[in-house]
Amino acid sequence: MANNTNKYMLKACLFDLDGVVFDTEPQYTEFWGSQCRLYHPERPGLEHEIKGSTLDQILGRWWSGSLESERRHVVHRLNAFEAQMRFNYVPDFIPFVVDLRQHGVRTAVVTSSNNLKMQAVYRQRPEFVNLFDAIYTSEDFSESKPSPQCYQLAAHRFVVLPQECLVFEDSINGLKSGRAAEMGVVALTTTNPLERVVPYSDYQIPDYTNINFDLLQIIWQVI
Repeated sequence: MANNTNKYMLKACLFDLDGVVFDTEPQYTEFWGSQCRLYHPERPGLEHEIKGSTLDQILGRWWSGSLESERRHVVHRLNAFEAQMRFNYVPDFIPFVVDLRQHGVRTAVVTSSNNLKMQAVYRQRPEFVNLFDAIYTSEDFSESKPSPQCYQLAAHRFVVLPQECLVFEDSINGLKSGRAAEMGVVALTTTNPLERVVPYSDYQIPDYTNINFDLLQIIWQVI
């Protein structure tokens, strides 16, 4: 978005899930680290390279050719891992999103996670569904981030313009997706360091501590 006074009202905040709502990225690093060391010992640190990629993207690139037959084993392990994950909120997320909704801002989760994983979220965090007006998963769109399709879908659902939406993301692909959708983009530094996300975002925060609707309105006017 242009770096001048925003003439549009903020009507919707759209949130990625991992690293944005839940502080799960260290757990995923642990899981994918184990799989990458098992199948790609020649590529140390691969678990960091694939951050922000969808499962289909990861499997398509790194478990192809002779490793294609191993995909089902990786998926089985991932499903078992996600079923017992800890879904801890990023600090102060709940009061922040409650404050937004009290001020009439629509909220949605827009995630590349699938429905199977979301069932684990709902079991562990039954209050989760009541924090959002809509929840979009990988089954709801045909193009993965960094395509803007998922965020465009959410804007269409709320009948708002892209310029009236603010995206909260942590991964590079997610940040690119918000930018491609022509929405304002806030980066959380839960997954990537500050200097990595600055080029792809309008504003950066470590978490939601001391962030509320009133402060967000000030931020909104300068992004």
